[in-house]
Amino acid sequence: MAETGTDSGRPAAFWQSLAPADRDALLRVATRLSLPAGEQFLAQGDDSDHLVVLLRGWVKVVAQSHAGYRALLALRGPGELLGEQAGLERRRRSASLLTATTVDLLQLPAARFRTLARADGGVASALEQTLSGRLREADVQRTGITEPVPVRLAALLLDLAERCGHPDPDGTGVRIALPLSQDDLAGLVLSSRRTVSRVLEQWRGRGWIVTGRQSLLIRSVDQLKGQAFGG
Repeated sequence: MAETGTDSGRPAAFWQSLAPADRDALLRVATRLSLPAGEQFLAQGDDSDHLVVLLRGWVKVVAQSHAGYRALLALRGPGELLGEQAGLERRRRSASLLTATTVDLLQLPAARFRTLARADGGVASALEQTLSGRLREADVQRTGITEPVPVRLAALLLDLAERCGHPDPDGTGVRIALPLSQDDLAGLVLSSRRTVSRVLEQWRGRGWIVTGRQSLLIRSVDQLKGQAFGG
């Protein structure tokens, strides 16, 4: 449950799937940045001229509707490629990127990246894997919307525990090491904050989870698995 680019049953992230020579080629054209938590570094609606590779830390993908509703669409972790569709297709950004933790990242000029992807089979293959993964992710989200909110929320918490969870020091559970609000969780499961809050309250009462201000401790992984998978 450490912060790695590959998780059990999960394909390698973009950066981890590259050979050392491919990484070196990208590093030569990239600008490396370190940013604190809570900083927006790409804005929805901006013109697109670069892509981002996240080397360390976690990023929130956030979209704002015309009505002013703000939703967390996805969480991206170490090794992942960000802004690839807008950067490669020269479109305006469809979402904003906000650091959830301190991050180290690479900014890659889109034109240079396209040139490398055309000339280097390893970069092209890693990009294709990333784009395919995003399509599968969208398909899973669309099909999962028919499931009840408790099922979707349990599956989300288990996924977060796998991707960025750490054993709690007292040995009683798994702590999700990201600052996520109930609004964030609602956005990720395509539900309302009220519904998510009600489900979390029920699980707290049963002793399955412990919540704090943007913190969450899973005390019973097995109970959440039963909720998510019907076991």
